[in-house]
Amino acid sequence: MTAFGAVLTADRPAASIARVAREVEAAGLDEFWLWEDCFLSGGIAASATALAATEHVTVGIGIMPAVFRNAAATAMEIATLANIYPGRFVAGLGHGVPAWMEQVRALPKRPVQALEEVALAVRKLLAGDTVTMTGSHVRLDGVRLAQAPSAAPPVVLGVRRRLGLRASGRSADGTILAEPAAPAYIRWARERIEEGRAASGRTDAHRMTVFVKGRIDRDLSLARRWIAEVLLDGSCAVQLDALDRDDDLGRLRSLATADRIAPEVPDDLVEMLTACGSAAQVQSSIEAVATAGADAVIFVPIGPDPDGQLQRFASEVVPTLKAWVRM
Repeated sequence: MTAFGAVLTADRPAASIARVAREVEAAGLDEFWLWEDCFLSGGIAASATALAATEHVTVGIGIMPAVFRNAAATAMEIATLANIYPGRFVAGLGHGVPAWMEQVRALPKRPVQALEEVALAVRKLLAGDTVTMTGSHVRLDGVRLAQAPSAAPPVVLGVRRRLGLRASGRSADGTILAEPAAPAYIRWARERIEEGRAASGRTDAHRMTVFVKGRIDRDLSLARRWIAEVLLDGSCAVQLDALDRDDDLGRLRSLATADRIAPEVPDDLVEMLTACGSAAQVQSSIEAVATAGADAVIFVPIGPDPDGQLQRFASEVVPTLKAWVRM
């Protein structure tokens, strides 16, 4: 059954974490996700705060940069939360922003290999194994957690591109797809994940979590502005390639600035890349993401009023989405 949740981005005040977590749980959402961005809120501390403030909602980090901490330290922190709040925590790992990782002199020469090594080491430690590993990034000698959780929490990877998605299939319990994630991209990503799973002989479940930018507002100007910025951001190129709209996207990019691009973004592109518009339109877009293969759809509000948008999403969209899932 598809789960639905919301994000509190790392630029929001840390003091609001407990309040928003309680509101998300009270609204009937299944999951509450946090970000760890340099040099804002720490993901583990933020997750502990959200877990302590709630009773049953699942809390996830999407993501912690895998190279920011030693793999053993990462496993210890995750295990602590899993022992205190069993079954309620999802640990997301990713590359981190390269410029930030370079600032702390942690940028690896082989980012995908480093991420996969960390994921494998952390999952083995959480399973209670004694781990010896001599990799390009992870080097452990007979390390074992003294308090490994009785039920290891999922370790998922936030990745975008072909090699990262295959690595997630091989080494992780699930994958986080960052926005923009149109249905065509979700299907393409699932195929790459399955290639990695097949290569490593995995047959267990692999959960896909998809972050979706959204706004309940018939005025689509903020959505168009966000898409314009995405079009100018090269890091999202692979997600846009799946749309098979190269001519349209190229024409928009040729306008060179977000101010010029935004008014030209067509409605159907807004529908593909976001969940925006009326409550019914938001619902339809999220249903399309779920149908494309998302096991969890996480709402990321667009605009200067995230609290109000989360409240509207919970009251105007989530009840009908849950009814749709039960059908």
